[in-house]
Amino acid sequence: MIVTDPDLAVDVLAHGRLCAIPTETVYGLAANAVDESAIAAVFEAKGRPLHHPLIVHMASVDEASLWVTSLPDWALDLARNVWPGPLTLVGPRTPRALDSVTGNQDTVAIRVPAHPLTLQVLEKLSQRNIFGVVAPSANRFGHVSPTTAHHVEEDLGHYLSVHGGIILDGGPSRIGVESTIVLATGSHPVVLRPGGITRKMINNITGLEIREPESAPRVSGTLESHYAPDAHVILLSATDEIPDHVAGFIAFQEIATPSQSVRLSSPTTIDEFASDLYAALRQADHDGLEQVYVVLPHDDGLAEAVRDRLTRAAHE
Repeated sequence: MIVTDPDLAVDVLAHGRLCAIPTETVYGLAANAVDESAIAAVFEAKGRPLHHPLIVHMASVDEASLWVTSLPDWALDLARNVWPGPLTLVGPRTPRALDSVTGNQDTVAIRVPAHPLTLQVLEKLSQRNIFGVVAPSANRFGHVSPTTAHHVEEDLGHYLSVHGGIILDGGPSRIGVESTIVLATGSHPVVLRPGGITRKMINNITGLEIREPESAPRVSGTLESHYAPDAHVILLSATDEIPDHVAGFIAFQEIATPSQSVRLSSPTTIDEFASDLYAALRQADHDGLEQVYVVLPHDDGLAEAVRDRLTRAAHE
């Protein structure tokens, strides 16, 4: 059932059932973050491996201390500047963080999403002493993330209907790719997954050099194969020769569509490229296309996140 009333979502989540929630990145499949049976239902609904950690979504930065024992000053500065927003911080867990949430690791991932409806839900849950929900993308594990309520209904509608869950419709996701994940256990930020908060933003806010990961915890959305449609994704650079006949095609608007091809997206900016990407990949499957050719954006910033998702979508 698709609804628009956040109070209905609050009631469903408070009673241990699942609710797909809108965020600025993608739609998430939410469950009370301290309810083991509800968390188990998230894994079951998605077909998600049990060792794969989840991200706790909170109402405000003030709730971070409930989940993380400590954060360095640079991470707190980053959170206060960015949250609500597409940033996930990974820090040492408190006893509140369940093994099922952390993937049996010593760290937990947290964020404050930037969607007015979901923030209302989280704030009202806090008033009921429920201080966070887990919310991995509301789709079958490894497949294309949903950026509309209809996408969620396609993938998980039957499961939610049978098990008393709902979908909270907040319109299309504004950013369209998942949050930036930053490891916040040391003296410098380490980007584990690129997203809507770019390296330049992190550097400007913290004044610190971003370090490369050496040994890092497992985090959401970083498997080699992920975000994949049924269609085979083939990646091209701007200098590659494009075949005359391709099935589906995604590229910036100025790049001409090959003859007898289905144009799935023609973004004019990198923001449009990101926000349209998952809908375009889903459209390829709706159209029964066997292949999708994508001309990769090669800028810095958000383009890094787009390339990351497409590289994983194209992985065999």
